[in-house]
Amino acid sequence: MLVQKILTRIEEERGRLLNWAPLCLGFGIGLYFASPQELGPTAYGLLIATVVVALVVVWLRPWGIGPLAVALGLVAFGTCWAGARAHWVAAPVLDFRYYGPVEGRIVTIDRSQSDAVRLTLDHVRLDDVAPWKHPRRVRVSLHGNQAFLTPEIGQRVALTAHLSGPNGPVEPGGFDFQRMAWFRDIGAVGYTRVPALLLAKPKRGVVLAVTRMRQDISAWVRSVLPGETGAFAAAITTGDRSAMSQTTLQALRGSNLAHLLAISGLHMGLLTGFVFQALRIMFGLWPWLALRYPVKKLAAVVAIASGAFYLALSGGNIATERAFIMVATMFVAILFDRRALTLRAVAMAAIIVLVLHPEALTEPGFQMSFAATTALVAVFGWLRDRAKSDTARRAPKWARPILAVVISSAVAGLATAPFGAAHFNQVSHFGLVANLLSVPVMGALIMPLAVLSAMLAPLGLGWVPVKAMGPPIDWIIWVAGRVAGLDGAIGQVVAPPDAVLPCVAVGGILVTLLVGKERLVGLVPLGLALVLWMQAERPPLLVSASGGLVGVMTKSGRALSKPKGEGFAARSWLENDGDAADQDAASARPGFDGEKGFLRVDLDGLRLVHLSGRGAEAQLPRACAQADLVILSAWRKADAPAGCVLLDRAGLAKTGAVALWPEPGGFRVETTVSRTGDRLWTR
Repeated sequence: MLVQKILTRIEEERGRLLNWAPLCLGFGIGLYFASPQELGPTAYGLLIATVVVALVVVWLRPWGIGPLAVALGLVAFGTCWAGARAHWVAAPVLDFRYYGPVEGRIVTIDRSQSDAVRLTLDHVRLDDVAPWKHPRRVRVSLHGNQAFLTPEIGQRVALTAHLSGPNGPVEPGGFDFQRMAWFRDIGAVGYTRVPALLLAKPKRGVVLAVTRMRQDISAWVRSVLPGETGAFAAAITTGDRSAMSQTTLQALRGSNLAHLLAISGLHMGLLTGFVFQALRIMFGLWPWLALRYPVKKLAAVVAIASGAFYLALSGGNIATERAFIMVATMFVAILFDRRALTLRAVAMAAIIVLVLHPEALTEPGFQMSFAATTALVAVFGWLRDRAKSDTARRAPKWARPILAVVISSAVAGLATAPFGAAHFNQVSHFGLVANLLSVPVMGALIMPLAVLSAMLAPLGLGWVPVKAMGPPIDWIIWVAGRVAGLDGAIGQVVAPPDAVLPCVAVGGILVTLLVGKERLVGLVPLGLALVLWMQAERPPLLVSASGGLVGVMTKSGRALSKPKGEGFAARSWLENDGDAADQDAASARPGFDGEKGFLRVDLDGLRLVHLSGRGAEAQLPRACAQADLVILSAWRKADAPAGCVLLDRAGLAKTGAVALWPEPGGFRVETTVSRTGDRLWTR
């Protein structure tokens, strides 16, 4: 009886089954990335067989169990397709530390977290390394005096750099940079303190021409609007953030306005929406054209073309590509006389993105953009349907735009809050206020002026709208600074368990797609996510992959073993703890005793000693006599005393960063390698 009711309910959903497809496809992709080891031929054979069986069932029994077969087939296809994508992008990864000459062509210019100019090179050559072992791409940060090179896309450069393979997570279960680098073809990362030299100027080509145009536009915008104002304008027009100061970036993040810099759904929607509406009005004022041709569809075609140009101009990164697919799907719906803003259009865009880039499922950009878009379409669809009823109370016309901004900012903020908090470990308490004060300015002034500048540029008047963008941009920067500077503006959030975000996503989709009282089913996974997050427990002791940094949890927060060095690991640990302290403050907390290079820790009766610095190995006998576990931040050259439990750099090189959990009679060890598993990007 229950099975029959389920099948009947599925039949009732037949007209909306496309909306469920991204959930099934994403579930399959998630299974691939969650697997502790790489799938073998047998697993792929079973997955392909499942897809084939599902197709046969759908062919023979399109009704009844047909939709269930489609769902199972999509799950299997998603797992198989993600694995195929991972093998397709496979490229050599540097498996040793390299120091020497590096040659390559510049394909990306950005900035590292230390604010150093960073180059991504392809067509790489390394000295005394076999050609088939050369990484497809390397990423190098430029330090020191770099007066001999003004980087430009397409240049072939030479430099002397320290390189190594991409590092794994800084703690078990942490952000997996190795996986991200694998799908971006980055096989080595490093830095140079030697001046980089130009070997060859950029060659001609369509891609290079677009890139050079992007650089020229960015430089021109900054010449018209100097300082932070011009840097902001260049970031939203060409995606070039290289001139943005860390102070402004931190203020934008702290006020939840950083999304205004990323050329994603907001910018693409505002730009193409403005072009679409402006052209509809212009075409409608021309009777000869309006009476003979479908001006709405003509405007949609031009809007798609403007979005494609914006995609190319901004560098074509994944976030912008995802945004273009979303808006293009909606305008294509207009071409086929369908409603543009529907959950069906959002589902179709999600399917296209997941097929093109299955790895996007694990990235915050995909999660946050589709969470916001789905929630906005669902809420405004409900408001539209409610407004059609005779009993609905309607707001005055003058108040509707204001209400639309308030509702959209609140809905988008609530939908993306769990994902932002989970990935970035912070919540902007006044982000809604900042967005209400800034997003209307972006949509009503800045983006229309950017479009107008492009239209007037051939006449030599493009600088006029760009100049007019200055005051609105200054307003946004001022709002960001004031809001981020308020007391309690930023709340720190502890990193959630792995199961939390999948539960949030499934719960949100169920609440959105189900109708009536059935929506209450979605509250189950949402409630489970909340419970799991509230019970999140951080490791009492963390050891970095080099053994040079140790962090112990105390009543006042995590105490670190040193105030400087391995800053990325220290910052990541504290952020995941939901701790706003910096490394220097954390190192001053009580938790370690002893002298420099010989630090003792008592963790629930478990005695540990951390040895570091010169002569650390000579302290082994003394440390082993006092401790249950010794952490040595050096390569051990001699055997440890009998009975000594030792964790040295050689062992950490195999395990990665380590987390320790005291237990009765000893301790439990969790390593990075045990969490990441045997995957293509960890080999």
